[in-house]
Amino acid sequence: MKRLFKLGLIINPYSGIGGALALKGSDGPDIRQQALMRGAEKLSGKKMTIALQALLPLKNELCIFTASGEMGEDILSSMGFNYVVVYQHQAQQTESTDTKAAAIALMAQTVDLILFAGGDGTARNICEVVENQCPVVGVPAGVKIHSGVYAITPKAAGKVVAQVVHGELVSLMSGEVKDIDESEFRAGRVVAKHYGEMLVPEELSYIQAVKMGGKESDELVLLDIAAHVIELMDDEPDTLFVMGSGSTVDSIMQELGLTNTLLGVDLVRGQRLIANDLTAASLLELCANKQVKVVLTLIGGQGHILGRGNQQLSPALIEMVGKPNILIVATKSKLQSLDGRPLVSDSGDAALDDMLVGPIPVITGFHDLVLYSVGSV
Repeated sequence: MKRLFKLGLIINPYSGIGGALALKGSDGPDIRQQALMRGAEKLSGKKMTIALQALLPLKNELCIFTASGEMGEDILSSMGFNYVVVYQHQAQQTESTDTKAAAIALMAQTVDLILFAGGDGTARNICEVVENQCPVVGVPAGVKIHSGVYAITPKAAGKVVAQVVHGELVSLMSGEVKDIDESEFRAGRVVAKHYGEMLVPEELSYIQAVKMGGKESDELVLLDIAAHVIELMDDEPDTLFVMGSGSTVDSIMQELGLTNTLLGVDLVRGQRLIANDLTAASLLELCANKQVKVVLTLIGGQGHILGRGNQQLSPALIEMVGKPNILIVATKSKLQSLDGRPLVSDSGDAALDDMLVGPIPVITGFHDLVLYSVGSV
């Protein structure tokens, strides 16, 4: 039986409510109360409805986790979606604390993606909880939209989520979360501040490194992948990087100038080789109580990431490291060669394989990631 896609959904019911009344935002209960008293219409729910239209044909493939009432439940019920309420807001007028609490509840469900409707304040609240742990798509509904985590339109938001659910190849970009000081804005001054970044899926754009195809182009892509992983090593000098088997991982080791075990597993920290050709037991011992990332690539033509040529990466190690610390590296052409088939984890531990099921970022170049699914075995 196919696993349902786990979609998280949050609506800020009051987002954008002050826009039509020239209130320059919606932050603060006084502003929202003032807008309601003057007959302002809540529009964020309607905009989410537009986004969800694109997902109606896929509703039997989705399990949606959401918050009660206007924060998601009401619209999902009216549209006939399968959903589970994981957060109950108490007050009639929701606050930023409700948005953050709903995001925490969604993350506890290990959702595959979060779709939310709001403005920059909503994005800021969600970023505080989610950061780059889970992809997000914003439905623009606020007065101020300075953040780069929103789709161009509500319809576009629904379209890109549908592509992810379909398992299509989509780019995974880093979107900036910005918010402005509304009190300054009402005084005619724009004071914007950077609050963080979140991962955002976008329609895939193919950018050729060179005009020629073939081996030369592949070599440049492998260099770009290596540069991305090496930058991560520089950013986290105390983190242990477990380098798995395969030619794509081998290209990273070559770029580092380190001896590589092509059909084995090596350990690197701060661009320095710690150990070569490790066993499962020695890996567990060296990585215990450490910050660890595991670098994997596709082994064989069926898209295996675990269980083929890298049995040294034991279920105990992968469970200890966790899905967010698994770095999959592959060229887009290699992913395309799978013809839409999902990646495969055949670790020998059914619970671990189930934990890995769902969309996962794949590094396909320098600051270039796509979202691709791990299937159930």
